[in-house]
Amino acid sequence: MLDRKVRISAVRYANTFPFLYGMEATGFGNEADITTDHPSDCAKKLINGSVDIGLVPIASLVQLPDYRIITDFCLGAYGKVKTVMLLANCPFESISTIYLDYRSMSSVTLVKILARNSWKKEFVWKTTTNGFDFLGIREKEAVVLIGDQCFELSPQFKHGIDLAQEWYNFTGLPFAFACWVANKEIDKNFLYSFNEALSFGVDNIVEVVAKYGQTGIIRGEELYSYLTENMDFRLDSDKRKAIDLFLRYMKAL
Repeated sequence: MLDRKVRISAVRYANTFPFLYGMEATGFGNEADITTDHPSDCAKKLINGSVDIGLVPIASLVQLPDYRIITDFCLGAYGKVKTVMLLANCPFESISTIYLDYRSMSSVTLVKILARNSWKKEFVWKTTTNGFDFLGIREKEAVVLIGDQCFELSPQFKHGIDLAQEWYNFTGLPFAFACWVANKEIDKNFLYSFNEALSFGVDNIVEVVAKYGQTGIIRGEELYSYLTENMDFRLDSDKRKAIDLFLRYMKAL
């Protein structure tokens, strides 16, 4: 076990509320130094060693030569997730250029995998940065958008495709967008307590919504529906198969 507190980077979106609630409600948060970041920053912190554990996009696993998936939980979905979207103001068939949300490598890689292997279609890919105007795209352009902003901005687009649903249609498997990963060996007792804390949050979604349901973009009943009907937090065997398949497709890109 490390002499200092274990440093943990969690995702700052609503899909992580159950994990954050579980860590706080069980007192586990007192055992660790916890920060919240965009998914890409969770990965960067784990890669550069500024944290010991991160809830990282699965596409980032290839940048961690000695990674360890350490919990029974993830950010996943069986079908429609609502927070990983391809959005446009023209029909899908007319899209020629896609802007890629800078905040998640997994979602960016997912759309490229689908384009090559499922849609059989080529696009011009363009990166974005902080401050990019997602609503300002032109005709024949689309954006990959992730996170809570999808609830806010999706209704302002004429067309939307849920990328988790597209993956499910293509593979018959759920998708795991991010999982809890360590870059070094972590004490077994600490990991047991960590898993128990995450489990407590996932098992108490009503309390999660009561705590966080008035604080963000996704609120109240909409937050409850999202966390119970769209998100799936268990890292089961199907999601592990999906991760392996995703990494194989990623390698072939």
